Amino acid sequence: MAALSLAGLLIPEAVAYAGIAGLPPQAGLVALCFGLLGYGLIGQSRFAIVASTSSTAAVLASATASIAPGNPQQQMMLAAGLVLLTGVLFAGAAFLELGRIADFIARPVLRGFSLGLGLVVTIKQLPHLVGLGKTPGVPLETLMDVGTRFPQWHLPSLLLGLAALALLFGLSRWRRLPAALLVMGLGILAARLFPQAIPDVALVGRITLNVARPDIPDLDLAQWERLGELALAVMLMSYAESCTSIRSTALRHGDTVDPNRDLWALGMANILSGLFQGAPVGAGYSATSANETFGATSRAAGMLSLAVVLIAITTLLPLLAFTPEPVLAAIVIHALAHNLNPRPILDYFRLRRGRTLAVSAALGALLFGVLDGLLLAVGISFVRTIMDLSKASVSRLGRLNHGHDYVSISQFPEAREEPGILILRADQPLYFANSDRTASLIRQESDASDARIVIISLEESPDLDASVVESLAELAAHLAGKGKTVYLARLKPEAHQVLSRAALKDLGEAALIDLSVDGAVHLARRHAIPADSASG
Repeated sequence: MAALSLAGLLIPEAVAYAGIAGLPPQAGLVALCFGLLGYGLIGQSRFAIVASTSSTAAVLASATASIAPGNPQQQMMLAAGLVLLTGVLFAGAAFLELGRIADFIARPVLRGFSLGLGLVVTIKQLPHLVGLGKTPGVPLETLMDVGTRFPQWHLPSLLLGLAALALLFGLSRWRRLPAALLVMGLGILAARLFPQAIPDVALVGRITLNVARPDIPDLDLAQWERLGELALAVMLMSYAESCTSIRSTALRHGDTVDPNRDLWALGMANILSGLFQGAPVGAGYSATSANETFGATSRAAGMLSLAVVLIAITTLLPLLAFTPEPVLAAIVIHALAHNLNPRPILDYFRLRRGRTLAVSAALGALLFGVLDGLLLAVGISFVRTIMDLSKASVSRLGRLNHGHDYVSISQFPEAREEPGILILRADQPLYFANSDRTASLIRQESDASDARIVIISLEESPDLDASVVESLAELAAHLAGKGKTVYLARLKPEAHQVLSRAALKDLGEAALIDLSVDGAVHLARRHAIPADSASG
């Protein structure tokens, strides 16, 4: 039952997403078949359904249009090459065991991009919904064009599309019902039996399933190089969505999944789809969630869905040509309805974290197109991460309630500093971008204090690069010149090891302490007693 219900959702979505990608309907059906086959043979998740997705389709359309605008035949070849390279990148990432690559895209970026993508695709479907046909341009231009051409709207198309939308949302309460297939079937019946009731409504048209023999597109080196850059964006977007879908269902059911195995499966599916001129594939949110809801318990549901799809497209394909375009637009809009929920973005505003990334991703997709919007959002994410990591701050620590805990005095005014000892903590992990500024702050605190012993806690730094080692050497030399002794506390094994290898003149092995701050205080006092006694 899960397989039958799933096939009823996947067939109309495959045709619709092919249209989003700017490809003929057969490209979506080819991608659907090879996606189900590739993941069914190699993948591990019980619920993941690999097929064309709205996000990869939109990215593909934007990418090919930017290289060969106004040349559909060239765009077809470029699309096949892009899908093929996407599969090769997936396989390469699996070979290098880069299963966590999607972690480099922050969740606010994904949430914002998902909202922006939903708006972009929905806007692109509006011309079909109101009977204006395909409208070129970025989303805002399309929206303005549809609005200014209000007198030209085709009323029967609009009414048919709105009726299909209402029916889809009405049937959505019965999750096991193949609502998309039922609505598509009703649309086909209306077009075949009652054409006078919906006059001049545009139809999808004849769908030919002449599966080409596997072939590598004939492109020049410059085109392959450009496609390689774009394929990386498609791969990251596809895997980010796929990984999130797979992980979320696995967590809900206590399953374990191997990210690298999923990379192999996605690579195989995209390579096969590209060789046979299909669309890019991934484990989309809607299909994977639907498979779970329909009651699937193993990967057999996906493979049985493949069998149902093959039977349907070999026997019922001529009927799909009579699908009204407004009905297909309604199916796409309904499939993206979950993307249009702004609640995840509003949560970031409540947390006051991640809102810039989420809004940038959404606006980037709307203003600059899907591909450039994604790259912009990812770029902002990396810049924000680097800026956060490069911050430099130092806290003065004191003993809390005569215990063993040393805490920031600015946060706990009741904490007391140790007599004759200045204890400082570098609040960010030290690396080349913030080491000099952190050392300068420590120098300022030390010069302003009468303490002869300075303990620096490096608990936030798991490792130290060469720039940090040089900054610490200069700091230790400066403090030694002021007659102060420096100890480094809470050193992680890697940090201790690199400092030991450095053999710094003013930071001997005795000054490198793996212990807590409390242990460092006791050790420093024991070392200081002989020197104080001798001077006395």
